[in-house]
Amino acid sequence: MAIFHDEPARKNTPHEIGQDLSRLSIDDLRARIDMLRGEITRVETELHSRGSTRSAAEALFRRS
Repeated sequence: MAIFHDEPARKNTPHEIGQDLSRLSIDDLRARIDMLRGEITRVETELHSRGSTRSAAEALFRRS
């Protein structure tokens, strides 16, 4: 949060792999961990979904 109204607000930049983390606050680091955990969950859900779709397709073609 800016102290004065004429100061630009801090930009929330996306996380980049290998990014220098030394200038981030503890709260910023925790927020990034939460964001990354959410992204991991999203990717795992997509993997599971694709695995289910593939299994269904394989089962369909094995029926013949």
